[in-house]
Amino acid sequence: MPGKRKNTMDVREILRQLQMGQSTRAIAKAMDINRKTVARYRIWAIEHELLNGPLPSLGKLNELLTQTLNTPSPPQNISSVEPYRKLVKKLRKGGVEMAAIHERLQERGYNGSYSSVRRFVRRLEPVMPEVTVRVETRPGEEAQVDFGYAGRMIDPESGALRKTWAFVMTLSWSRHQYVEFVFDQKVETWLRLHRNAFSFFDGVPERVVIDNLKSGIAQACWHEPEAQSSYRECAEHYSFLISPCRPRTPKHKGKVEQGGVHYVKRNFLGGREPTPLTQANRDVRRWVMTTAGQRIHGTTREKPLLRFKTEQGVLRPLPNAPYDMAMWKQLKLHRDCYLVFERAYYSAPFRLVGQQLWVRGGTREVQIYTSDYQLVGTHPRAQRPGQRLTHADHLPPDKLAGLILTRNGCQARAEEIGPATRQVVEGMLDHRPEDRLRTAGRLLGLGVKYDPERLEAACTRALRFDDTAYMTIKRILIQGSDREEMPSTKPAPPALTFVRSATELVGNLMGAVSWK
Repeated sequence: MPGKRKNTMDVREILRQLQMGQSTRAIAKAMDINRKTVARYRIWAIEHELLNGPLPSLGKLNELLTQTLNTPSPPQNISSVEPYRKLVKKLRKGGVEMAAIHERLQERGYNGSYSSVRRFVRRLEPVMPEVTVRVETRPGEEAQVDFGYAGRMIDPESGALRKTWAFVMTLSWSRHQYVEFVFDQKVETWLRLHRNAFSFFDGVPERVVIDNLKSGIAQACWHEPEAQSSYRECAEHYSFLISPCRPRTPKHKGKVEQGGVHYVKRNFLGGREPTPLTQANRDVRRWVMTTAGQRIHGTTREKPLLRFKTEQGVLRPLPNAPYDMAMWKQLKLHRDCYLVFERAYYSAPFRLVGQQLWVRGGTREVQIYTSDYQLVGTHPRAQRPGQRLTHADHLPPDKLAGLILTRNGCQARAEEIGPATRQVVEGMLDHRPEDRLRTAGRLLGLGVKYDPERLEAACTRALRFDDTAYMTIKRILIQGSDREEMPSTKPAPPALTFVRSATELVGNLMGAVSWK
């Protein structure tokens, strides 16, 4: 019998399907072989009476094949894709889809059909069928989300090539999708992409199926997934359920794995030269509406955009305001009573130093919570890196005075206490070359410890004795000298003098001398 011999297992399968009454065309399609080959084996089976009764064992069948199918194989038809074998292998190695390969070959003058490319690739990469169970959803019930590596694109700001990821959200019923390329997978990026996708669809599905990536799920656990705080707040704002996949089972969101990221990578990105990120996002948005949205989907057999018109009407409406994109982070409060959030410094109560605090950073304000979510501080959002925002009551009282000490503040406080205190403080501030601002601050602190009136009296006494040193005034207060009567500052009266001598006075008293 002419023709290239198949292996014994394939022949047995051909015979089994022939016995079941399958047509030549059906067998050829199922086994991906030429119909002429099936026809030849049908003739051979009839000759050896193999279409009725039980099939021989593999050993006997192999022996029969060896004895009866020993003629040399005739020349095989050469595929029209054969001249492009090298290019096809290179593109397939890069993960390019067969439809995209067909387009790239057409750009190089290829006139063959897509089926020829598909058959050629199948011969290069024989695959075993994989059994799956398909889960369908009703309109508006579900969207599936994933990130996929998209190669390198040009950073519009620096002009450098950077790693890029494709974010794809696919509506499970209509298969309509939103695609955007980004340079990172940060939490703030993850939230912004969701906001953009919901805005694009002009509605929100009931639940969103995601991988157990850190941006969305803080702890990968099927039964009790702990949603990342920022993402959970986003879900509450838009009223959708978070449905994480079982860890290491991305097939639970196969609609976006194969029909989303896979489709984008191997069709839109397949063989594409690097472009600026902004241009790529413009191009992919147009591609979604013209190519991806207008194709006949392999499963639904309808155009995604056409089905989306039905699904859009049952999506949940968008909230009145978009999500504020608040980020939650757990940060340590350092011993200087500040924590560092987004390269800025925010104070928190000193009693919490060393503890891990929750920080919610919105676009307008930053809120600080304890580990059990008790609000302990609120600050406006810093406007620049390195900015330090402080609430005075967050700092230890004994450290606060030195932090807020200023020359103008000292002068104003001294003026309130009294003129003597003002004179002493001004003398300290005017001193040169040493800076005695802190000394003036400590002096004013004595008015808190003892009493402003006593400090004024102590300064008055120090001025009286021309000794206004800080330690002198402090000693006066400690000893209580400020309560003692101040020595008089009037000059002493002059000594008593007489115009006449004592002899004359005594003589006058005796009558011996007349007093004139």
